[in-house]
Amino acid sequence: MAAPLVQLTHSFQAPQGGPAGHRPLVRKPSWLKVTAPGGGNYVRIKALMRELGLHTVCEEARCPNIGECWEHKAATFMIMGDVCTRNCAYCAVAHGTPAPYDPVEPVRLAEAVARMGLAHVVITSVDRDDLPNGGAEAFAECVRQIRKRLPATTVEVLIPDFKGSEAALRLVLESRPDILNHNLETCERLYRLARPGGRYDRALQLLANARRLAPDALTKSGIILGMGEEWDEVVTAMRDLRASDVNVLTLGQYLRPSDRHLPIARYYTPGEFGELAAIGRDLGYRHVQASPLTRSSYHAWEQAEAAVGQQPSAIGHRPSAISHQLDG
Repeated sequence: MAAPLVQLTHSFQAPQGGPAGHRPLVRKPSWLKVTAPGGGNYVRIKALMRELGLHTVCEEARCPNIGECWEHKAATFMIMGDVCTRNCAYCAVAHGTPAPYDPVEPVRLAEAVARMGLAHVVITSVDRDDLPNGGAEAFAECVRQIRKRLPATTVEVLIPDFKGSEAALRLVLESRPDILNHNLETCERLYRLARPGGRYDRALQLLANARRLAPDALTKSGIILGMGEEWDEVVTAMRDLRASDVNVLTLGQYLRPSDRHLPIARYYTPGEFGELAAIGRDLGYRHVQASPLTRSSYHAWEQAEAAVGQQPSAIGHRPSAISHQLDG
């Protein structure tokens, strides 16, 4: 008997947009349905997260790929709690006043990584504008603790903008993560609406600074589509990220978490995502992951492997680690 399907989006009247010959979809498209999670690895990982008091962005952001990724023993850890100091209009993570930071969390996270036997780890966080350096030290300590236990495991950090602090960025980079990711998320025109605590130019400068300070590390960013941007604005954002020397790009469909969040302006077809991927390759990205269900950490190990394959020295101290199988 087939597993039930999870309905992920609502229908909205879509405005005109997209490249010539493309019509936006009004009805909820069939490709935005996934199998409900519930396999053996999913159940075990969920239990482990609760046992160690850890959070994953997979759960907090209601990622549609949680079942697939957890079945492959891949998870994106969310550190520094589950309450964000910012209130982005597209994000499902709760906002408000966070609990005090737990300095033992990096040890628990590294223990989980070791028990799961991961070869590639993604670490992200809520925004913690209440902490000195935005919590950069927490990212660095997580990387160091993982290195102690699993020196061959590659580590990707998906960081906030640290309000543009280069000192905070240096703290993270000094721990030598293999991939540094900061998501641009949307076009410049929509930034104040979608990311009231962020700035478009600040995000681009952070990524450019990362490449300047750690030229051997891969940099990565992502854009979610369907919040009201025009096609040309997406391409402009892609160009701006390449101008900041970003190596890896992800593009996915925005899925409205609740009626309190921004409505879906339009659905992009798989074909349109394919066109954007081709544009990205022409712009010089080492790897572009683009599909309706793509998220920043979706198949992150494959994204890194593809990017490293084009330049074997990109991950300088462990170029072959990403090729390990995550499912055993």
